[in-house]
Amino acid sequence: MAETWIRLLGPPRIESPGTTPPQPKGRKAWAVLACLALQPDGISRSRTAALLFPDAADPLGALRWNLSELRRTLVGVSIAGDPLRLTLLQPWHCDALELVGSANGPGLDPRRFDGQLLEGLSFADSPVFDSWLAEQRYRLENCIQSLLYEASLAALASGTPADAVGLATLALRRDPFHADCTAVLVKALVALGEHRRAREEVTKCAELYHRELGLPLPAEVRRALSDSIPEADPGITATAATVRSYLDAGSASLSAGAVDRGLDQLRLAVVLAQRAGQPNPDRHLVAEALVTLAGALIHQAGGRGAEVADFLHRALSAEAPDGVSRTAAAAFRELGYLSVQRGVPDRAAGWLDRATQAARGIPDEQARILAIQGMLASDTAHYGDAVAAFAESRRLAGTVRNRRQQAFSKALLGRVHLLRGDLGLAAAALDRALDGIVEEHWTAFEPFAAGIRGETYLAAGRLDAAADLIDRSWVMAELAGDHCYMALAAGAEARLFLAHGDLAAAEHWIDRGLEPKPWYLWYTARLLDVAAEVAIATGSPRASQFVDRLAALASRSGMREFVVRAQSHRAVLGDAAAAQAVPWLAQEIDNPALAAFLAQRHGVAR
Repeated sequence: MAETWIRLLGPPRIESPGTTPPQPKGRKAWAVLACLALQPDGISRSRTAALLFPDAADPLGALRWNLSELRRTLVGVSIAGDPLRLTLLQPWHCDALELVGSANGPGLDPRRFDGQLLEGLSFADSPVFDSWLAEQRYRLENCIQSLLYEASLAALASGTPADAVGLATLALRRDPFHADCTAVLVKALVALGEHRRAREEVTKCAELYHRELGLPLPAEVRRALSDSIPEADPGITATAATVRSYLDAGSASLSAGAVDRGLDQLRLAVVLAQRAGQPNPDRHLVAEALVTLAGALIHQAGGRGAEVADFLHRALSAEAPDGVSRTAAAAFRELGYLSVQRGVPDRAAGWLDRATQAARGIPDEQARILAIQGMLASDTAHYGDAVAAFAESRRLAGTVRNRRQQAFSKALLGRVHLLRGDLGLAAAALDRALDGIVEEHWTAFEPFAAGIRGETYLAAGRLDAAADLIDRSWVMAELAGDHCYMALAAGAEARLFLAHGDLAAAEHWIDRGLEPKPWYLWYTARLLDVAAEVAIATGSPRASQFVDRLAALASRSGMREFVVRAQSHRAVLGDAAAAQAVPWLAQEIDNPALAAFLAQRHGVAR
């Protein structure tokens, strides 16, 4: 049976090989279809009618006509119920649905996706839907870009560098400033022996960054020209025993705080694992060494770019990631963690689902995966799911006596409670997390827990107690050079001075916080949110710039609460369409603190 495609990316159309299928009439029918395709949990008929037909004499009647039009042209597609849900049956497919679920389907070719959602259609007469459409366009563009990047990494890891060159080149056409894609392109060209072209790509990137951004060549691109794995002493016997000895030594060095030494030992473990048993090395041992090195780079050295992602994809190529595997589960989890921090929730969810499948019956790994799923749920304002994930993560970590994981999950749970205004629950969770951090001598994580605990005091009106912890968070983050925690602490300082009425000091801390570039984009969004508040309060012309940056980042990254807050800021700045969008968007988010903020600011009642 020939496949029939609903194409929502690019000019919308129905495609079927060898035939000319009927097309839905009218842009609003396409709008209904896109809305249902990208709302997997369904959307009520009344809400859909209000969204798309705000000025119609009979909004529900207008919706019924458009649903009839869709059913006439999409024979075999189910559109029914209240809430309305879209169900595709064979031979129907939808490009947007495949894209957002693509991490669950390995091997999906990202070159099949092109164009904007409902390209060429505009909906000025439905301003709230127009706002939703802009948000979804950012989201899907981000997903395509990530899919191209990850596919180029997978091609490089599987030994097909020519494919990696093509995929990375496509990604760079969409975003020439994507340093990680440039790094993959350079690595792939080196693997093909095209060293001159690789150097040309590095030079081109350096010139672009200098000319357009006034910045030096990204370190990730510079490193891509050289092999980041050292040569092992040929006198060292490459056996499974020596590999495990170096893995153990590297872990011990990292635990003792000797990060550089530990990373060198883990890099040597990778070299030895690749040499051991040649010409048929132990693929599982290679994968284990690669995942261990990647995890150390991510969590000990702040590595987030193409180098660590390359290690993880190479590990999965070596491991044969079907069935239960601790190593594959860890690789999938780390890829999910990187996607959470890069703000690609659709990709993150898929990687974490695959991690869960690979970790069946492995409670310590399950606890780690659940914690990252909780982060993802919290970032995207699914707070109930986040609380459940952190609770189960803590329980499983307790069964294996992993006290660091318990502290991590408690601290992230405290963040959720703070965001929802549950200050007593936030304080209790964060105090227990801080106790665990002290017991474990885990100073690297203390800036996060201390900063969030300080904000809990701030929300309760205890400004002196808040200042002590927020100041500590900043100092420890700055000493460690952790850009994520520096952005978090600077935002907390700005909120503290805003509470004191010292707007000049608040502006100073916003500028300090914007200097570092945190990998975890949630911190950037939260800092931009307070930056917008302060700029509005001071009447600064920078207010609209901060709001636009926040809106684009939040939309692209699925940060639903920050999407609402950006629209709220726009409404305060006089945007009437944004004022209409605020209550509609906020209705989907279960957060009493957000509802109270909007009620006070706009008189919005949920």
